[in-house]
Amino acid sequence: MEKRKIKNTDLLVSPINFGGNVFGWTLDEKQSFDILDQFTAAGFNFIDTADTYSWWVNGVGGQSEEIIGKWMKQRNNRNELVIATKVGSETKEHGYDISKKHILKSVDQSLARLQTDHIDLYYTHFDDNKTPVEETLEAYAEIVKAGKVRYIAASNLSPERLKASFEIAEKNNFPKYVALQPHYNLLERETFETQYAGLVKEYDLSVFTYWSLAAGFLTGKYRHEDDLNKSARGEGVRKYLNDKGLKVLNALDQISAKYEVTQTSVALAWLLANPLVTAPIVSATSESQLKTLFAAPEVRLSSEDITLLNDVSK
Repeated sequence: MEKRKIKNTDLLVSPINFGGNVFGWTLDEKQSFDILDQFTAAGFNFIDTADTYSWWVNGVGGQSEEIIGKWMKQRNNRNELVIATKVGSETKEHGYDISKKHILKSVDQSLARLQTDHIDLYYTHFDDNKTPVEETLEAYAEIVKAGKVRYIAASNLSPERLKASFEIAEKNNFPKYVALQPHYNLLERETFETQYAGLVKEYDLSVFTYWSLAAGFLTGKYRHEDDLNKSARGEGVRKYLNDKGLKVLNALDQISAKYEVTQTSVALAWLLANPLVTAPIVSATSESQLKTLFAAPEVRLSSEDITLLNDVSK
């Protein structure tokens, strides 16, 4: 499989980034191990999680990192993988927090749960909008120097705070973010394309999109109100059950029939066709879902396909 380089790093990653939010939530430990085994057996090596997944289950979080850590320990495969995790999100115990104190404590807890001595890519998950940018970057400088983290990245930062991070890192010789994790898919284009794409080019960032399938809507399984009870995430896609959403599904139906793949594969192929996107983040909870992810990098959309998808998703 052709790996893609995370810009300004020596990390090579598969073109699909597995989203570990399902571990300890919709998948138990045994099911998680099975999915991870299949994902890596197919040649993929890039796993994304966060220190707070899945806090919505028990209020605390850490389950996803623990499962990944146990699996890596059992398989003895840590060095074959690129592991991304995050800091700064809320739980029932604390709010958003990217203070130095919180980062220094959280990184050690993540390392312990992951049973590893380093994190390849460490994200600012959410901004608390109060910690000075200098303080956050100073914490990152400390943990990068200590070898606990190799590179840092950003998610859910305002364009202003993202820009300030680069200016302050340059001035103080702090580590710079190498990647951005934005909310971006066929139905959520405007914010990324108007506010972040220019910064991605300016600062030469790799992009790993989250909610790449619009909470599952782009799989095509939700087409009527009655479909919303098909999964735990169904209610989250109600807002897409409108004229635009259905036009996008019709275009995905048309293109997926042409290539004999699923709508999921086409929606991810559209992201991969964007030169700014390095790898979409996406989850799977079954072997059949995994296969649709594996197929995506093989789909080569024509310029007509991309134009059609761009037009219906405007």
